[in-house]
Amino acid sequence: MDADHGPDHGTDHGSGHGTGQQPEQGASARSRYEGPVRFRRSQVPSTTTDQRLLDSRGPHDWVHTDPWRVMRIQSEFVEGFGQLAELGTAVAVFGSARTKPDEPSYAQAEELGRKLVEADFAVVTGGGPGAMEAANRGASQAGGVSVGLGIELPFEDGLNDWVDLGINFRYFFVRKTMFVKYAQGFVVLPGGLGTLDELFEALTLVQTRKVTEFPIVLVGTDYWRGLVDWMRDTQLAAGKISAADLDMMVLTDDVDEAVRIMVAAREEEQRR
Repeated sequence: MDADHGPDHGTDHGSGHGTGQQPEQGASARSRYEGPVRFRRSQVPSTTTDQRLLDSRGPHDWVHTDPWRVMRIQSEFVEGFGQLAELGTAVAVFGSARTKPDEPSYAQAEELGRKLVEADFAVVTGGGPGAMEAANRGASQAGGVSVGLGIELPFEDGLNDWVDLGINFRYFFVRKTMFVKYAQGFVVLPGGLGTLDELFEALTLVQTRKVTEFPIVLVGTDYWRGLVDWMRDTQLAAGKISAADLDMMVLTDDVDEAVRIMVAAREEEQRR
């Protein structure tokens, strides 16, 4: 990190933030958040809140606590809505937690975060390392609003150091709601399963008209072309999707184009 800007924190984190190292795995991770609570070393639980909720093979007596889980889920929605209600126009940036600082997509994410702020957007990420950290860094260094929506995971060490407004969630579905509700569009950089999950969640919501006027931009033509080609040559050819479904996303290598698409969508929304 630059010595003259940003948080005065080291980079020797258990999750590999800013180092390009792979995060430690499982319950042996050095620390973990469960909502607002942080555990270290021997106190790190062996399971996550989501896992206990979804595990139908667990102890039957756990079923009797489900009504209390509903209260916890409700509290997460209340906290998220309360903290983000006055965020203003924002764009969510997704990408791999494994992206290393010396990779081109890290620099792209940082540039994207900066240019979105220059276009008067807040930047929202998953708050983790890699591409998320880069986008938060670009936004924070540009003097904008840098938001991280974290999730309780066994191999993550909390939010990256460039998140200025951070919320930790226990449940993925609550976190996803916050992304869709408070972002006016998604920009998707090269990523793994989590990135694909977020991408296809957005595509499904647009296709089913649960959200409207919601631009989705894939940055990295070499990385994403195979997926788009498969959707066209396999899904479309088999009649499983419509040709219009492919028009829900734009594929580009140009960060400026991604920002222009978000600006155009905002202007269209303001005219309505």
